[in-house]
Amino acid sequence: MNTTEVSFDRSRPAPRAIKIAILAMGGEGGGVLADWMVDMAEEAGYYAQTTSVPGVAQRTGATIYYLEMFAPVAGVAAGVAPVLGMMPTPGELDIVLASELMEAGRAVQRGLVTVDKTLLIASTHRVYSMTEKTAMADGRVDARRLIEAGYDAAQRFVHADFAKLAEQNGSVISAALFGALAGSGKLPFDRSQFEQAIRRGGVGIDTSLAAFDAGFTVGSSAQSVAPTAVYAEPAAAAPGARLQPQATRIRRDFPAAVEPTLTAGVLRMADYQDEKYATDYLDRLAAICELDRRHGDGTYRLLNETARYLALWMSYEDTIRVADLKTRRSRFDRVTHEIGAAKAQVVQINEFMHPRVEEIADTMPAALGRWLLATDWARSIVHRFAHKGRVIQTTSLRGYLLLYCVASLKGMRRKSLRFQAEHAKIAEWLGHIQAQAGTDYALALEVAESQRLVKGYGDTHIRGTRNFDTLMAALPALRKGHDAASRLRRLREAALADDSGKQLAAMMSGVAA
Repeated sequence: MNTTEVSFDRSRPAPRAIKIAILAMGGEGGGVLADWMVDMAEEAGYYAQTTSVPGVAQRTGATIYYLEMFAPVAGVAAGVAPVLGMMPTPGELDIVLASELMEAGRAVQRGLVTVDKTLLIASTHRVYSMTEKTAMADGRVDARRLIEAGYDAAQRFVHADFAKLAEQNGSVISAALFGALAGSGKLPFDRSQFEQAIRRGGVGIDTSLAAFDAGFTVGSSAQSVAPTAVYAEPAAAAPGARLQPQATRIRRDFPAAVEPTLTAGVLRMADYQDEKYATDYLDRLAAICELDRRHGDGTYRLLNETARYLALWMSYEDTIRVADLKTRRSRFDRVTHEIGAAKAQVVQINEFMHPRVEEIADTMPAALGRWLLATDWARSIVHRFAHKGRVIQTTSLRGYLLLYCVASLKGMRRKSLRFQAEHAKIAEWLGHIQAQAGTDYALALEVAESQRLVKGYGDTHIRGTRNFDTLMAALPALRKGHDAASRLRRLREAALADDSGKQLAAMMSGVAA
């Protein structure tokens, strides 16, 4: 039996592979990026391997591409190849690339990024996860906290809006990230070797090289984009000629401190319904403004918060609003842009519509809607046709015209059952605010902010409305005790904490009847 004896110089450090993880979502070219790296390493004589683990659907996680590169002369005896790993090990990674800021945060949380060795390269744009979108309150993760965590966890952190850089150059984010990696100097390859890997790929070479160049500039710079400059507030829209009477009224009758909020509200009301609706919005706020002048501290916080939540409530989502938004040209343009479709490509958009009987009745004139809800045989017929839902292709003539007809019911909205019900609740809510403002300004402010419970549509709207009604019904009991404002705030936070209502129910048991 023949044996091969392999000897190593134990006085030298044990050779190790270069270990890289790429966290990317579908359609961002994560697999292409991994292939470029493997091709580049193999062309340079390295052993290289890549594996991938698909992420869970609906944006709860990205696909992780894991690579290892091993130099062929790094202590490997003739005829003996290294055994490369299949999965990333926390604390062992040299490089982590994340195609989105939350994915960078997940990498840090999993321990894939370490301060002693890891280069973290991440794009600062956001694609909100399902947990952020479905949260009862504002579930968005603070981007600046994610960036700070990257600085704390990594040996070096390179970050910029690589998605925007790629878009500006007609490419995908993988090319920009590849450029940033080349610019960082972390890998033992020069720029030309990176670029040759792109050329050998043979697809979108010119645009990929342009995005690569933009990313290289970021990666080779001494500093990344400052965390405070990652997100800039969008410029506020100005009212057009049709809304000049409302704009003049805001400047004349309301304090300057709330002008941005009121202007945004007026624009939203006109977009949702019409100019008269925008005037109705200001009419409702006039009394709140006067109360805030008399009882506030000069900041007009009560007026500002009431104006903000009133705008959201008065533009509640009904079937008319949904159909309107789905048939707008801007929506088709946005979808086409997001999927990166070329001008010559045909894009088809399928909508899954599942209106409940209650939502159909809400769209009808109030009397007819009440009759439908109160008539069992009529409910049964409507339910039979609507309960399974249907797929409507808004890019087809038939599907578009169907939704367009629903959207055209905007002129009848004021007569609908839903409109009357919502505005009755709005009047009741404003009445509560006015009743408290003179005696307990803090409580009035908490009543105003409690409206955030009412949002969405379908079951989400039903749960939110139920919780809101519970809080409003508790106001008389809260006023009898001390510190009513903080108690109402804790109840609201309990209602937002879970969608089952258990936390709110537990706290309500301690509220005296």
